[in-house]
This record gives sequence, C-alpha cells and structure tokens, in this order.
Amino acid sequence: MSNKKLTGGKKKAKKKKKISYHKQPEDLSLRDWQLALRKQFGQSQSYRLENQGDHPVWSDFTVINPEKKTQYRLAIRGLDLKDNFCSCYDFRTNRLGTCKHIEWALQKLYNTWGNKQYFRSPIPLRSYSSLSVDYQGERPQLRLRLPQEASEEMRTLANRFFDADFKVRNSAWPRLDEFLQKIAQIDPDFRCYPDATDLIIQKREDKRRSEKADRLEADENSLDGLINATLYPYQREGVLFAFRKGRALIGDEMGLGKTLQAIAAAELLQREMGLGATIIVCPTSLKYQWKAEIERFTNQKTMVVEGGQTLRRKQYQDIDAVYKIVTYNVVARDLHYINTAMPDLIILDEAQRIKNYDTKISHAVKRLEAPYRIALTGTPLENKLEDIYSIAQFVDQYQMGPLYKLLARHEARDEHGAVRGYRFLDEVHEKLKPIMIRRLKKEVAHQLPERVDQNRLVPMTPVQFDMHEGYASDVAQLVAKWKRHGYLREKDRQRLMSCLTLMRMSCDSTFLIDQVTRHDTKIQELFYILEEYLVDPDEKVVIFSQWERMTRIVSQELDARQVRHASLHGGVPSKKRGDLLKEFREEPDCRVFLSTDAGGVGLNLQSAALVINLDLPWNPAVLEQRIARSHRLGQKKRVQVINLISEGTIEHRMVHRLRFKSNLAEAVLDTGEEAVFMSDRKFADFMKELENVQQAPISDHQPAPAGHPAPEDRPETPTSGGSPTTEETMTPASSEEKAPQAERQPQSEPSALVSDGVSFLTRLTQTLSDTNATEALVNELTETDETGQTYVKIPVGDQAVVGNALKLLGALFGK
Repeated sequence: MSNKKLTGGKKKAKKKKKISYHKQPEDLSLRDWQLALRKQFGQSQSYRLENQGDHPVWSDFTVINPEKKTQYRLAIRGLDLKDNFCSCYDFRTNRLGTCKHIEWALQKLYNTWGNKQYFRSPIPLRSYSSLSVDYQGERPQLRLRLPQEASEEMRTLANRFFDADFKVRNSAWPRLDEFLQKIAQIDPDFRCYPDATDLIIQKREDKRRSEKADRLEADENSLDGLINATLYPYQREGVLFAFRKGRALIGDEMGLGKTLQAIAAAELLQREMGLGATIIVCPTSLKYQWKAEIERFTNQKTMVVEGGQTLRRKQYQDIDAVYKIVTYNVVARDLHYINTAMPDLIILDEAQRIKNYDTKISHAVKRLEAPYRIALTGTPLENKLEDIYSIAQFVDQYQMGPLYKLLARHEARDEHGAVRGYRFLDEVHEKLKPIMIRRLKKEVAHQLPERVDQNRLVPMTPVQFDMHEGYASDVAQLVAKWKRHGYLREKDRQRLMSCLTLMRMSCDSTFLIDQVTRHDTKIQELFYILEEYLVDPDEKVVIFSQWERMTRIVSQELDARQVRHASLHGGVPSKKRGDLLKEFREEPDCRVFLSTDAGGVGLNLQSAALVINLDLPWNPAVLEQRIARSHRLGQKKRVQVINLISEGTIEHRMVHRLRFKSNLAEAVLDTGEEAVFMSDRKFADFMKELENVQQAPISDHQPAPAGHPAPEDRPETPTSGGSPTTEETMTPASSEEKAPQAERQPQSEPSALVSDGVSFLTRLTQTLSDTNATEALVNELTETDETGQTYVKIPVGDQAVVGNALKLLGALFGK
C-alpha cells in the first residue's frame, strides 16, 4: 500500500464507488479486488487499538473487536504489503499481505493527531534481526530479517541456514536450534516470533512422525493391542494415514467405522508422540455415545464437559481426563477456556456441521488451537465447493489456498454472476489428497461382515426425561406394592402396563403421548444419519417404529425435505400394501420405507441395506423380524442396522436383555398378552423380571446372542477377546421371602379352574365393551402378509398344545 493511497482526500473518498463483495469489477484484477475489499471493510469497523511498543506508529499493537470479544496481534512496520503482520486467520491464509485489521489500523493511526509526520518521513530502519513467517506463498515460509547495518558475522551465519531471499533452506530445518542459539549471541535484540517458533516445532514433529509411520507401516502387528478391538485392514490404513499427516480428514462412507479410526489414531499419537489431552467436538446427540465408545475401546478417563460455565472451566483443567467431549454450541461459548487448556489433539465429528464457513460456530471451531487435528465426515462435499473448503480449513488452513482464488478458478458463473456449476474439479481432488482419506463400502466390501449392528445412545430433552421419570415413579410404586402384597388388582395391572408403555413412548417423542408437543432428539439424530447416507443415490433405507405416530413425524420431516418415501402401518388397507412395496422397490427416487411392526413380517425389502430402529421392541424375535426384511436371501449388499436408544431410560436398561432369553419378553411381548390376561403365576414371573430391569445397572456393551453379530455402538469392527460371555441367569427368590399368592395356591383344583375361567370371561367382556380395546385385541390376533391375506395368530405354548387341542376336537366331532 502506498502513502498516496492511504492519504487520499476526504472529498474524493466520499465520491468513491462502493466495491461489490459478490462480483469482481471489470477494471480490477482478482488480487486488487480482494485488497480493495479488505480496505473498504476494514475502514468501516470500530475496533480498539493498544500500542505494545515505544513508537506511536511503527510498533506492535493489539487490535480488539469489542463486539465479538476477539483480539489479534499486529505488527505495523511500513506501508508495503510485506512489512506488516496480523495474527488473524484471514491474514495467514489470503496470501495478500494485509487484512481488515491492518487496513483499519493504518487508517486509524494516520488519522490520529500528531501521527501524519511519521507517514511523510522515512520509516525508521530496523535495528534488530528477527525470524518471522511469510504467509504470501502457497505454504508459510520462515523468513529472516536483518538490520541494514548487520555485521559480516551475522550475514555469514544467515547464509548457512537461509537462501538469497532469506527463506530457510530445506536442509537447515533440523539445525535451526543451532542458528537460534548463535544469532542470539550476536544480536541480543534478536526476535523469534511465536508463529515462527510454532512452525519450527511443527516441521520437527512432522519429520519424527513420518519416520515412525514408516516403521509402523512396515510391521503388520504394530497396532496390535492399541485399542480393545481388532481393526480391519482399511481401518488400520486410516489410522496410520491420520498418524503420518497429523492433521487429516477421514471421509469414509457412513458405516465404515470413522469413530473407531479416530480413537485408535488418538491412542497411537499418545503412544508414539506423547500427546496429552484430546478434545472431541461432536453434536449434542453423540456426546455420550463418544464417551461410551472411548471407555469401551480404551482404558482412558473420559469426561463430557457440561454444566454451568464455572463447572465447565474446571472440567477443562482436569488433567486426569485424557479425553474431553464438548458439543459444537459449547465451543462457541468456551473457545477461550478450551484454548487455555492447550489440548494436543482436536477430533471434529460430523465435520459437515462447519460446512458453512461464515457461521459463528464455524468461526469458533476453526479458531481452536491444537497441533494435531482429525475431522470425520462421510459427506465432505454436499452442495457447494465451500462445504469442503470450510472443513479443509479446519484440518489445514493452507492446503486449499484462499477461498477467493478457489472459487475464481472452479466456479462456472453465468452473465448475471449466478453459479451454474463447477470446473477443473480434478484439481480440487488433487489438492485434497495430502489431507484426506476416503473409502467407499463397495471398495472394502470384501473386508466386512454381512451385517453389522450398532446402538446409538441418544440423550432426551429435559421435558422428555421428566415425563419418563414421572411414569417410572408410578411403576416403582406398583412394583413395591406387588412386593408387599404378592399380587396386584386388575386396575393396578392396567395402570402398570399403561405406565410402561408411556415410558417407552416418551423415549421417542412427547408427541406420541399428547399429540401436541414435539420434544424429541431421535428425529434429529435420524436425519443426521439420513443426510449422510442418502448422498449416494443408489442407497435406500428402512425405518421401523412400534408406533404409527412416530412414523408420522418422520414422514412429515421427509416431506419438508422433499424426500420421496413410502409409509406402512396398521391403518393401511391390505390392497394398498403391495403398491407401497412396489413403489419402494422399483422407483429409484423413493428412498425411504417407513414401517410399524405391521411391516415386520411378510415384506421383502432387499433394496435397502440400512435398517434404522427408532425404538426397540422388547421381544428379540420381533427385532429380528424387522431386520430380516432387508437381511435375507437375495440381499447383495452388506446390511447395517442402527438402533436409536434413549440414554438412561427403560429402553437403555433393556438393551442387554434383548440379547438373551427374557421372561419379560416371554410373558408380555412374545405373545402380545396384557397383564390383565396373564395367569397369576405368569404375572409373578413378569413382576420379578420387571423388578430386575428396574434395578439393573445401565450397560452399553453386553455380549450378543449366539448366532448374531456383536452389536456395536458406532465403529464397525469385531471386538477382540474371543467369544461372548455366557448368558446372564435370573437369581431365584430366597426361600425366606414371602412368595406371591399365586405361587402358594394349587392351580389344579376344579374350583380354581372354574374361577380362572369366570375371571377370563369377565375380563374379555370388559375388553369387548371398549371399542379401542377391542381394536387393539383384533390387531394383536391378526396379521396380514405381503399379498394382503389376513390370518388369525393365537399364541400357544408349543406344538404339543396344538396337537392335543386338535385331538380333542377330533374326538368331539367323532362322537
């Protein structure tokens, strides 16, 4: 920038036409346009300037933005672009040699009373030597600056380490310590700026890491025992890629275990490079999922940072917690505290959340300070080139170059300036290669199992949780009442089953209960999954829920996003079900099939390779029926099953019981019986199991049933350690405990048989007098297959029962 440009008259400045931010003026080059924009924008700001040196103009300053509460270090040395420095993000990446802060500061200093003389007179000669970073090239370069009166000894020393342009020689990087020591002896005023020190350390670490990566890649067993899991070959490749690069984007397609690779890479960096604290930034719905997985695959202490600001500040300083998990929203509020904690590694999950580079959260995330970074996303590029640019900025702010250059090169615009497409995308791909590794399922299919199950823990909203706990309190009272008396009246049994159902419904959404409010997080998590999965136009999804109201919510959200789908529930007439199936199977743009358990049997949905269960049926057989709609003969793809489980709830406690024989499922859910229709003995078994469920600790990582893949939380890899543990057994009640009334009464007496019969008829009459109850009973006793044929299904003990009944009927008819 010249003195003439800076000191232009006020009258002339007022007439100057405002430069467009969106369209390059025809009379300006791309570089001149960007320079003019920064000058125009900078001079309209209201910052505060604090002088940190002795000279009123040519000095070091701090520029403060009171509105955003940010501050940057400025070095003002002259009017040429190469003279000044700002620690802001834009200065380091735009390759212009200026930024809005420098332009504002120059104007501010020029217009400060008494300062114009310094702009008119020669700039004082530099009296000291310094080592700084030159950001105007493709990558930052160390540059040595010597005073004009530098001694011959100083110049001779500099020539050993720097070229004619005073840029460090490639061969000199390992020996810069020697230079720094000797130059300080020659020039006591020598300055090595912080970013120069950081660059030297980074280069040194890069070399060490590269040498270690060579050794690790040569040894096939080098990652054995790193985590409590066995990595697939492609996952091992991803871990070593992230380790070698130090800053990497793992862009594998959804379902290939990006989370596991990130955890393994963090553990490898800790083992080989001595890294300390790791910060994980993730969506709110995944914070406890991350905690569960880290604790599952490592032996490290993990902390979810939450609570009030005072508590969060203490949590960041907890040196015992190697992993600290924060959400995107928290980063925007706690940026200063996170950086003060000086983490060594930042893992950014669902990195597409910062694809909009101009949001508050995106700005905050990219201002996080850590020498190592790993970003995870299955959809690095969704709609615009800016999407991948913003993510790449987090990983390596220099790799893609300035945004204005990237867009000028690759955007194809019409005569009105509207973007109509992109060009030269092969160049973008080449630019990403050094920092990104991406594999598709079809590329690694030979390494993967036919089916992988994942449990994703989803937090509930406070309203949901309060509602859930209210019903849980009622259940606890009824269980306590049963323990005291050994039985429950019919009214209490009905209330118990109602509360259990309402607890499960509250885990999905409050809408299922009141049909008015919408407090839920599963829907949000579902669409995070769909957003990533449906990027591939050939993929389809089947989504199950026990409740039609839940599928109705999903359907409305899909409509809002213009995603074509089919929806099947008990209210859909039989003759229309075939059309729904045909539409989903044959129409490429019908991407999602929504179904209640009415579609759990009799459907062939092999066109979908992803099954999402919004809620879990307590009956393992029903769950397998759902999955078997896609994971069946004729399926040519690997099937992925994702179960959304509300954390800390009844369905969370039931997860491990789904995988083994469960009296609760046998008593209620295998047969569809209600408590009021159970025999007293069966109800006693049911209550014992319910009591065990209430008291059971929440467990995320229980063994899988024999014959089925081990359920995974998110990473898709077989856990190490051999076969699953043995099945849990129920502990029988002590002989000193008071047995329930039903267990003390003989059940074979004729009077008891008559009593049970009368009781059954009475309850059946009550049910049939209620329209809703009758409809529910009919739904439980009937089933419609894919062809529309309706059958009656009556639960029986086993085949012998059916055989005896038929013999009895035969004998009756024979007479």
